[in-house]
Amino acid sequence: MSDAILALADGTVFRGRAFGANGEATGELVFNTSMTGYQEILTDPSYEGQMVAMTYPEIGNVGVNKHDVESRRPFVRGFIVREYREVPSSWRAEERLGDYLARHAIPGIECIDTRALVRHLRDRGSQQAVLSSVDLDAERLVRRAKDVPSMEGQDLANVVTCAEAYGWTQGPWTLEGYVSSEDVVARRGKRPLKVVAYDYGIKYNILRNLVGVGCVVRVVPASTPARDVLALEPDGVFLSNGPGDPDAVVGARENVAALLGHVPVFGICLGHQILGLALGGTTYKLKFGHHGGNQPVQDLTTGKVEITSQNHGFAVDARSLGDRAEVTHLNLNDRTVEGLAVKGQPTFSVQYHPEASPGPHDARYLFQRFVDLMERS
Repeated sequence: MSDAILALADGTVFRGRAFGANGEATGELVFNTSMTGYQEILTDPSYEGQMVAMTYPEIGNVGVNKHDVESRRPFVRGFIVREYREVPSSWRAEERLGDYLARHAIPGIECIDTRALVRHLRDRGSQQAVLSSVDLDAERLVRRAKDVPSMEGQDLANVVTCAEAYGWTQGPWTLEGYVSSEDVVARRGKRPLKVVAYDYGIKYNILRNLVGVGCVVRVVPASTPARDVLALEPDGVFLSNGPGDPDAVVGARENVAALLGHVPVFGICLGHQILGLALGGTTYKLKFGHHGGNQPVQDLTTGKVEITSQNHGFAVDARSLGDRAEVTHLNLNDRTVEGLAVKGQPTFSVQYHPEASPGPHDARYLFQRFVDLMERS
């Protein structure tokens, strides 16, 4: 293995060994606390523009397979781990992680102190960084890291969104295969609910969970006008997760504002933030964001606490919403807004990922809550 360097914009440098693609990557460096699911993390479009450091020490031990992808390709720009396990040990493995990264031109670095790196990011905040196995001049890489653009002001949702609308009929995965929308509808004994999903960087498991509760889903690009969505006569509209600054997504707040009051709306992650903007609120960048599968969130409507999967770097300012929405969920680590309900309308959102993949399933009931709203409406 060749040498590699991870250089941060504040001058901090980590030296390690390269794996994956031989090359360079730039972006915002964040850390993820999930103990499993590195393939789902790699293929989450919400990581466009970012490099990810895993806190779990051994990565690669279960390899890669075609079932655990969350989008059409991996979006993480660079991958940082303590120890890369080259030979997988799993009956589901179809490819080695390093080969998968190389095939998609994503460089990785191992054999660095990820504990020290994560503590640094936690104390100093997310950093712009360069990961390189071709240029090993640390001072030059630090200078280049300083020039990497911030995530603030970047409309990355329109970078990762689908090129054209498409239908989705695949339901949740089982050991026997994927459940189809026809099977779900037959089991429920009710007509399917038509849902239009805005793709700001949507994950496949979100779509599978919508199908699993009886929805027939039409996915549309991020820039689709509200009038075109309403022309499809949906029972509800879903606002997906995605990368970048919610305030920079061109046309998103205007489109969502035009939907409110006409149809039930459910948003998660970036979709939650865009809903907040559509209500006249504001968003702000978090110090190091929430990335992982162990974030405690309290549902203020029930008092229950859920352990949630999260991946975002921005949050909604509760004070900016006035009386237009009710805060329904709070993060118990930092008290940031994790859920909203629009007053007088069948519309709600959460900051976290109820579909998990990876992560706990505590919040999966929210998909059924969306169905209940659509049926009552």
